Amino acid sequence: MTTNGDPASLSGAPAVAARTGRTDAGEDRPAADDRLPDALSGLRAAIGAATFPLVLPSAEPAERIGAALADQLDDYLLPRLTRLDAPLLVVVGGSTGAGKSTLVNSLVQARVSAAGVLRPTTRSPVLVCNPADSSWFRRGELLPGLTRTNQPSDDPRTLHLVTAPALAPGLAFLDAPDIDSVVDANRALAGQLLAAADLWLFVTTAARYADAVPWELLRGARARGAVIAMVLDRVPAEATDEVAGHLAEMLAEQDLGSAPLFVLPETWVDGQGLLPARVTAPLADWFARLAADADARSAVVRQTLGGALIALQPAVESLAAAADEQVAAADTLDDRVRAAYRSANRTVEQGLRDGRLLRGEVLARWQEFVGTSDFLRSLEARIGRLRDRLVAAFSRRPAPAAELREAIESQLVTLLRAVAAEAAEQAYTGWKAHPAGAALLVPDLAHHGDDLPERAERLVRDWQRGVLELVRTEGGDRRFVARTAAYAVNATGLAVMIAVFASTAFIPTGLEVATGAGTTLAGQAVLQAIFGDQAVRTLADKARADLLERVRALLDAEAARFLSRTEQARPAEQTATALRQAAERVEAARLASGFADATSALSGPADQGRPA
Repeated sequence: MTTNGDPASLSGAPAVAARTGRTDAGEDRPAADDRLPDALSGLRAAIGAATFPLVLPSAEPAERIGAALADQLDDYLLPRLTRLDAPLLVVVGGSTGAGKSTLVNSLVQARVSAAGVLRPTTRSPVLVCNPADSSWFRRGELLPGLTRTNQPSDDPRTLHLVTAPALAPGLAFLDAPDIDSVVDANRALAGQLLAAADLWLFVTTAARYADAVPWELLRGARARGAVIAMVLDRVPAEATDEVAGHLAEMLAEQDLGSAPLFVLPETWVDGQGLLPARVTAPLADWFARLAADADARSAVVRQTLGGALIALQPAVESLAAAADEQVAAADTLDDRVRAAYRSANRTVEQGLRDGRLLRGEVLARWQEFVGTSDFLRSLEARIGRLRDRLVAAFSRRPAPAAELREAIESQLVTLLRAVAAEAAEQAYTGWKAHPAGAALLVPDLAHHGDDLPERAERLVRDWQRGVLELVRTEGGDRRFVARTAAYAVNATGLAVMIAVFASTAFIPTGLEVATGAGTTLAGQAVLQAIFGDQAVRTLADKARADLLERVRALLDAEAARFLSRTEQARPAEQTATALRQAAERVEAARLASGFADATSALSGPADQGRPA
């Protein structure tokens, strides 16, 4: 048998480096004042509310960290704070085939956990305690997510409770699944159970002590200030010094040199599957003294609690930073969509200013409707005679009026379909270049909505009706409007529409004259002849503003196809703030509660021993 023996730690109670479990008066401290449990409950709520739905490099780690923090709060921190004097929980973890179950059985002198060559052997965790302590573990405050059972189970979400009279009160062992199990659920559960330990007992072997997975977990335990003890199992006698020495060096390099190290030789098991008592005696005695020393147990609990509490703030800060990235990514995606549709709106506005809408069919129908030669000659007549002749001319041309209205509608709908298609393509491309956006895309977003043509047509028809109503209700000479009846209103409304397309300020430019072949001047003269200059400007301004408002609403509805997806995925704006504030409250409560940063609660074997 090989052990590492420190007389101070193996001949008496485990040494206590930071004894914070008693007050100067010699009485136990309270479990904790209300501030710390309340602050932890608030932090648990903030973590539970935090989501990371957008696909970003930080999202998956944040989900994992958040789940681990929630488990540790539920499984360990909150229940342990309510009972600092509850039995000390030693979680026995290690790699596949390290002999964890055999060691636990040997320490409690009973076959309580299945051991064998079939891997994984431990499919559900087994907790063994003294009968006097069973009520605490059966109540389910610790590890509340595991269903208690009195029988072995293959369900990893159950906790098999076993009592062993040979195990001293005040101490319990939990045989966890393999930390490197081929079964994902077992591996995840092992990590969860280790985070709920007051003391971690890591079991490794001479063949596997340098494996990467255990060291990753050990570094995490060190970062959380957890109390750790190590068992190096199945060490050939001739390799004891070399292997144990190398492991000790590795522990020191990882700042784990103070962890007690027990070296067990390669040996046989008896008919019950138990190791010889002489092999396990140093470790069994060490645990017996720990169970008998309330101060040592309190120091272990306080160090592990304190370390876990200290580790909360940086872990929560990583969640807050990830939440900030989620909001920033959602804002970026929204900005790309809004920029695309702002560009579409500007294109429509420009189309109303530069005369492009007067080209082609609209121009032909307008010239046909006005009858350019007759119209220009009529400008030489007096205003009153002009009105009468215009009314008569318009009333004789219902078909050209309808054709002009259809041409205006077709031109506007074509423009709206084009700008909507271009905006959708631009927004789609912008999202595709972003990891979060690419994950939100669906094929339908690559083009404008299927019903956009129908909605665009309805928009233009509604606008045209609005222009006619505007002429009817806001004409400068309402008595004239009343006399000239519907044809005059329709004719004037069409002229207003043409004027809207031609010039923002009703001041024809060289481009407009060239584009409209003089019809802009004609349209302006018609309106001025009927309503007067100021009325012309007022009507055109209102008609243009009305059209642009309708277009904005149409394009906003198109943009909403994108924005609704980010809205559904967007985390709450205050997520990061809530996490940081909750972590700050926990840290303040921790300091007020006396959970200082203890460097080491236990000291272990310091010198290499020789085979017995």
